[in-house]
Amino acid sequence: MSESQKTPPRLLVIKLSSLGDLFHALPAATNLREALGAATLDWVTQPEYIELVKCFQGVDRVIGFPRRNFFRQAPAFARELRERTYDYIVDFQGLLKSALVARLAKGRRRIGPSYAREGSRWLYTSTAGAADKNRHAVEEALDAIGHLGLQRRDISFPVRFPAQPRLEPQPRIALAPCSRWITKNWPVENFVEVGRLLQEELNASLYLIGSPADRPTCDHINRQLPHPAVNACGQTTLVGLGSLLQEMDLLITVDSGPMHMAAALDKPVVAVFGSTDPVRTGPYGSKHRVIVVPNLACRPCRARSCARNNLACLHQLSAQQVFTAAAEIAGQI
Repeated sequence: MSESQKTPPRLLVIKLSSLGDLFHALPAATNLREALGAATLDWVTQPEYIELVKCFQGVDRVIGFPRRNFFRQAPAFARELRERTYDYIVDFQGLLKSALVARLAKGRRRIGPSYAREGSRWLYTSTAGAADKNRHAVEEALDAIGHLGLQRRDISFPVRFPAQPRLEPQPRIALAPCSRWITKNWPVENFVEVGRLLQEELNASLYLIGSPADRPTCDHINRQLPHPAVNACGQTTLVGLGSLLQEMDLLITVDSGPMHMAAALDKPVVAVFGSTDPVRTGPYGSKHRVIVVPNLACRPCRARSCARNNLACLHQLSAQQVFTAAAEIAGQI
């Protein structure tokens, strides 16, 4: 009897972080639920992402993994985790801590990803295929479908955020200028120049987004623009950020969590990539534009610091290149 012919099973997905990685796992989790005809889909994630994962359609229960103060909160976490017995426990994180969560849960099969590390493989009953890092992380997560002998469905990102009033005229374009890596961050003055061109040439309504730590950068950009943008940087929750991006016509960004959120919402993205590899972590889908320095031997180095101390992969990209890509997309709106 095939997997899909059995009594509807209970499915537990483990993806603890980070923002972009949660969206990478969503198509695979959706595929699994549909292909298995799962009765329930529960998801374990870190507390800061609980409300976000509740916006994923088809997730019945979200369980918070207490990353901080673990030992104090572990008993309550274990009780909640073990309330149900699962037919399939699928870990999309592939780290020792996530594998321990899989082992603690009550279930018959514990499936780890092909990219499992930190000795986590020893805690699974099986892993989903051989490692292949030369593909997108979304495709990588989908290994679990073939591993179970299931037929892969169309890739979708079923996420829904609360509606937000549209206060500014189109085209509405968001700028996300910051990431946590210096080797991903395009010079801020280039964002200023792109913003200026968008306002003067396209009459665009601009929005600045990011975390509270990014606020000084966004404030600086806003002060330099011909007209003030809507500066939402540090002013929204993750769910609120999703609501805002739902209303955008375009996002211009570095390699960042908001980039993956916008792509999941089917919003066009112009993404500037430095040290990281868009083949693996670029915005998923065909409607996006990724801007890189061509034929630069040192990229993608995937490093948090620049061995050459010149960040050529970022500094050689001009504001005009990014604006041209944005204008082409805006012309299709």
